[in-house]
Amino acid sequence: MTTPDTEKPKTLGTVHVRLDPGWVRKSAVGVLVLVAFYTVFIWAWTSLGNFLFLLLLAWLFGLAIDPIVTRLHTRFGMKRGLGTMLVFLALGLVTAIFFIAFGQLFATQIVALVQAAPDIVKNVIDFLNERFNLGLNQATILDQLNLGTQDVANIASQAAGGVLGVLSSAIGVVFQMFTLLLFAFYFAADGPRLRRTIASVLPNKSQAVFNDVWTIATDKAGGFVISRLGLAVVSAFFSAIFFIIIGLPFWLPLALWMGLISQFIPTVGTYLAIALPALIAVLSDDPWDAVWVIIFATVYQQIENYYFSPRISSRTMDIHPAVAFGSVIAGAALFGPIGALIGIPVAAAILAFLAAYTNRYELIPALNEAAE
Repeated sequence: MTTPDTEKPKTLGTVHVRLDPGWVRKSAVGVLVLVAFYTVFIWAWTSLGNFLFLLLLAWLFGLAIDPIVTRLHTRFGMKRGLGTMLVFLALGLVTAIFFIAFGQLFATQIVALVQAAPDIVKNVIDFLNERFNLGLNQATILDQLNLGTQDVANIASQAAGGVLGVLSSAIGVVFQMFTLLLFAFYFAADGPRLRRTIASVLPNKSQAVFNDVWTIATDKAGGFVISRLGLAVVSAFFSAIFFIIIGLPFWLPLALWMGLISQFIPTVGTYLAIALPALIAVLSDDPWDAVWVIIFATVYQQIENYYFSPRISSRTMDIHPAVAFGSVIAGAALFGPIGALIGIPVAAAILAFLAAYTNRYELIPALNEAAE
């Protein structure tokens, strides 16, 4: 007897999937290749990180002197290599004059400041305990700050002497400086050739964008470095004169601190620059010098904002303070103190690249009203 079709068992909605062995192999190979590339990248970055950072510094240095080299080339017909060499010689001469005049004094004051650091911290702790009854422990805080007696002795000996230590450190610094200056020379002298070489591998439409991006990055980053260095020199000069007049100890490193910190750290840099000299003044023989330091810094800041900065910073970048501050924090986290100094010009260059590939559109009326 034949069973009707309605009584036969049926399988509904069953899909038989058969994996393609070739596709599986390709996927596995692709994953392995990605892992291998990532491993090689991490290894290369770990091994060459210091060299790549030197290249970054050399590129920024080359951008900084590029406007001067270009002016010598266009106005006086000087070859870019010769113009770059003249700029290097001028900077070297200024640096040599500074170290001949203040090198020994600067080293002596740095060592004295390091040796006085524990006493400065102890005086601050005593002041806080007496005024606010905080009950802070001096020994614990000094150990946390690595300012114990042995730590300070080691730092001072490294700063002041130790033939082998100084010799090895000097050789390393000289080699790094030579590498930095060598690549900075090529970036400045062969900048147009490098630009043409990179552009030659791009199609015509991309070449126009690349040329605009390169020009904007040069103007932004180079203009920032030049203007900030100029303002830092002016600030350090007048700060040093004032500190000498009031008899503030460690006047030279404190003046350099004022110049660099106030110019290269946005938003809070001015307050950080004032804080250290004011603290040293409070703990000196005449604590009222701290008041004079604050008054001087306030007055000078107004003069700088309304007179020096508009003239020196005419070619600097327009970057939001929050972005500038974030770039400093990121640079410090990645590369330390030097990274904090170069964080803003790097951020400006990145923003210049992004600006070349993004479009701006007119806002709707509701957003315009919200902005007002």
